[in-house]
This record gives sequence, C-alpha cells and structure tokens, in this order.
Amino acid sequence: MPGLSVTTAGQPNLVATLTATRESRSLSWAVVSAGSVLAVLVVWLYAGVVAGMARQWWQDPNWSHGFAVPAFSAFLLWRGRGRWRAAVVRPSLLGLAGIAASLALLVAGSLGAELFTTRFSLVMMLGSLVVYVAGWRALRAVAFPLGYLLLMIPWPAIVYAQATLPLQLLASRLAAAALELVRVPVLREGNLLVLANRTLEVADACSGIRSLVSLVTLAAAYGYLAEQRWWLRVALAGLMVPIAVVSNAARIFGTGVLTYAVSPRLAEGFFHEFSGWLIFLTAAALMAALHAMLRPLARWAEPTGG
Repeated sequence: MPGLSVTTAGQPNLVATLTATRESRSLSWAVVSAGSVLAVLVVWLYAGVVAGMARQWWQDPNWSHGFAVPAFSAFLLWRGRGRWRAAVVRPSLLGLAGIAASLALLVAGSLGAELFTTRFSLVMMLGSLVVYVAGWRALRAVAFPLGYLLLMIPWPAIVYAQATLPLQLLASRLAAAALELVRVPVLREGNLLVLANRTLEVADACSGIRSLVSLVTLAAAYGYLAEQRWWLRVALAGLMVPIAVVSNAARIFGTGVLTYAVSPRLAEGFFHEFSGWLIFLTAAALMAALHAMLRPLARWAEPTGG
C-alpha cells in the first residue's frame, strides 16, 4: 500500500531525529553539570583572591574603579546574551590545558606572595572554563567582557612605582612651564614647585597615575559601547594617556596659580579634592568630543563598496 510504504520510509528519519534530540539534551545536561561543578570549584579556590582584591579597591584610591569593572562586565554579558546563547556549543579539551595553567599560576602566586599572578589566573581560569565547557566560539562571543576584567587587577608594586615617578616629573615640568607663561615665579626641583608663598609637592597621589588608569578603563568601556570600529576603540583608549597627563598638569597649574594669587590654603582640603573630580570630568568630556571629531574622519577614510 502506498501509505504504508511512506510511513516505513519515514521511520529512519524519525528515529534519527529522536536520537539526535536525546544526544543534544544529554550534551546540554553534561555541559550544565560540568559547568556547575567547575563553578563551585572556582568560587572555592578564588574566594580569598577576590576578597583580597576587593579590600585593595576599598582601601587604595588608585584602584577604587575596580568595583565598577566586574559590574560593567556583567552588564555586557547580559546585553550580549543573544550572541553567546546563539554560539554553537563545542566543548574543547584544550580548555583543560588552560585550567591547568591557571591553577599553576594560582599556586605559584600564592607561594611567592605575588598578588598580581593569582588575580591574573582568575581571569585566565574563567576563559579556560568557557573553552572547556562551551568551546572557542563561545569564548569569542564573551571575549571583551572577560578581557575587560583585566582592568580591575591592580598593577604589581614595582610596575606601579616605575610608572609613577616619570609621571610626577612630567606633570611638574609641564605645570612649571605653564606657571612661568602667566608670570608666576616658580622654581622646580624635581617634583617640587617652589612658589613665593608655598612649596607644592607633586606627590604620588598627584602624579596622574590614578586618573590615567581610571580614564583608560572608562575609554575602553565607552569605545565598546559607542563605536564599532576596533581601531577607533583602540585610538580612544590610547588618546587618554596624553589627555590624562595634560589634565593632571592643568590641575597642578591651577592649584599653583590660586595658591600664589589667592591663598596657600587652596593647595589642600576641599579644593584639592574637588579639582581632581573636575579635571576627571573634563577629560571624559574631551574624550567624547574627540570621538565626535574622529567619527567623520573614520567614515571618510573607509573604502566605499563598488
């Protein structure tokens, strides 16, 4: 009978479909189970690392922006949930190599009391887990939110010290030159600006490293949300380096002018703190203005399709 032959011919396809569905479901449950177990292990292994990093964010003003970084990464993951949900799940055993390397860094950093190494291993572990549980395409879908977490990690003390001193001297030199232009008598001795009625010290906190790190972190977030061209995103983050240096020098210059012309008390207290926030907001506004100026240039430079 024709109807019987059609049913018989269709059975293998039906069986294959049901089998594939069962395999897909078992794979999903395996992925979820493995991910859950590994997530618990990661929380257990890195709880102390995260707690120590959070304490440093709270106690060290230079890294207080660290609280915002994981929150922004979580927001990006939620915002791009459609992309990583649509990624094909292809677990890779190469993720195990990354997990092993992350654990090795954690052990080495713990034994050597090197905080940066243990904290870096956390981000490396998260990326390796994604590869092991979901595959490389899933990692590509969440690459920026994971990579952005690197900006929450405080620099090693030796690197921070090496970056601070040159910035102190550069800010002092620029501020002294600007003060001389407006006829404010000043003598620069290293990071000291000797005025007629007060000596200003460009201390570590005034070196500009704090605003530099915070502005680069802000620029990376702004560029990802407001710009599609990867090279323009990199350019915006790179431009924050000279902007932060000049902005900090402008802050020292303004403090010097008011100290000399009005009162030495303006070099400290409320005005000193307020000027820091004012310069930071000005630098952020300048970043947005530069982006608005560069966008037409970027469109003009792009090749047109023919």
